[in-house]
Amino acid sequence: MSSNLPSDKNNSKMPLDPFADFRKAMNEFFNEKPIRGFLQSIDEFFKTPFPFEGGFHVDTVETEDEYIVSAELPGVKKEQIHLNITGNYLTISVENKELETAEDSRNQIYQRKFVRQQSSRTISLPHTINEKMIKASYRDGLLRVRIPRERGKMIEID
Repeated sequence: MSSNLPSDKNNSKMPLDPFADFRKAMNEFFNEKPIRGFLQSIDEFFKTPFPFEGGFHVDTVETEDEYIVSAELPGVKKEQIHLNITGNYLTISVENKELETAEDSRNQIYQRKFVRQQSSRTISLPHTINEKMIKASYRDGLLRVRIPRERGKMIEID
């Protein structure tokens, strides 16, 4: 009786891989068209450059007369910036829309895709914002929003 251990030098047979069929099935699964296309689209999503991956830097300064909200938005066009006011919240949104086209006349492959990316930040202020009094300016990648402070009526205590 002979024992054929995998470490035996006289053993001419290679040990069978118990996971070979499983690995083969997984490779086929991920290389088939629907899954492969889905995985490629995920890869493209993370490769696409957009300057505000985790949001953009916003700084709020309070002076005696106003609140100044500054947002650093380098490379963004003025038309891509949207300001929204609801109650005491100011939301700054940046939206990027692009149409990408790839053509290959040799193989007659045409690809068009519409890319839409959005990032926003919401700032809470201690009082309701009067949208008629807000001044916003955008210059050299820096958005400044000036919000006047509302003074309440002072009540004297007897």
